[in-house]
Amino acid sequence: MAEEVLVIGAWHSPYSRRVEMALKLKGIDYKYIEEDLTNKSPSLLKYNPVHKKIPVLVHNGKPVAESLVILEYIDETWKNHPILPKDPYERANARFWAKFIDEKCLPAILKACWGEDQKEREKAAEELSKLLQFLENELKGKRYFGGETIGLLDIAANMIGYWLGVLEEASGASELLTREKFPKLFNWANEFVCVSAIKESLPPRDKHVAFMRKRFGMVNASK
Repeated sequence: MAEEVLVIGAWHSPYSRRVEMALKLKGIDYKYIEEDLTNKSPSLLKYNPVHKKIPVLVHNGKPVAESLVILEYIDETWKNHPILPKDPYERANARFWAKFIDEKCLPAILKACWGEDQKEREKAAEELSKLLQFLENELKGKRYFGGETIGLLDIAANMIGYWLGVLEEASGASELLTREKFPKLFNWANEFVCVSAIKESLPPRDKHVAFMRKRFGMVNASK
């Protein structure tokens, strides 16, 4: 019996695209279902009744939610092209930095681009600069965070490798990730988005920028 792999996601979500990146890197066939987040489907509510959020991976009828949890499930289920290191310490380290990106970097990115006023945006940009320096140091001259191949932390960092630039352009914010300040991270981002499995998983930039501009406009109008 053939495996059934479904991904319930949203085209503009970095969390949703993480799941697709991992599946594409491993060469796993899957069916993608686009979710309307303004009118959540019965399938989403069925498969993720706790958070009612995307992404959800459904493997042979069994749902797995939360992008980082899904990435680990994918890696444990399909062994080819491992995205987590074998070494326990290195695995823990990758998990730590992935959580750092979601809990520390993302809020700073959103405030730097989407803050209430100029003062908040400038303060967030300063904070983000300090956070990105940690990731710059973590690369330690490696090609990817995962070493010579893309790993879980690289996939988690798509937030910085691709989405940060989209948010900057959409909001008119100053460039936050520059070659001068973060040469390793800048080079990593450019190389990361050119990998075929990653490139295929990214939304069209023009469409994405237009979508985010609309969102910025709606948020600003409501203030």
